Amino acid sequence: MILPQRKTYRKTSFRVKRPIRTFRDLEVYQRTAKCSVRIMKEVLPLLEAKDCPVKDKLVDCVLEIPRFIGKGHSKRFDEPEASLALLEDVMSLCNDAVVYLEQVRDIYADDVDSVVFNDIIQEYIFSRRKIFNLFKAWKRMDEAYAKRAR
Repeated sequence: MILPQRKTYRKTSFRVKRPIRTFRDLEVYQRTAKCSVRIMKEVLPLLEAKDCPVKDKLVDCVLEIPRFIGKGHSKRFDEPEASLALLEDVMSLCNDAVVYLEQVRDIYADDVDSVVFNDIIQEYIFSRRKIFNLFKAWKRMDEAYAKRAR
């Protein structure tokens, strides 16, 4: 007896993500928080030993990125313009973090592991792209709510 062939679904890397309930569920928050911890543990001791002039700017920058993501998520429904402005600030801070990390990597090229710096830099570049995607999604959502309100 010949069985009929079953339809197979196209195999892709698509996976259903868990629903976002808090800002801690956002992938960009998780990634940037991990990067900031990694910088504080691996990069900061080097900067303190070298008395680096951009140390304070880098630390402030990388610690504010996850904080602004959480703040933007909380303002998403009440103040949509403010939440989008915060995401723009986060994208700017990601760029600043990349600039500071590249400067430190290049200035102290003999004393640092460039693989660690390149890995962190790539993570921030990827996170910035994801934050921009989140920005576009929130903007679409705000426009949809505005249409419904009319």
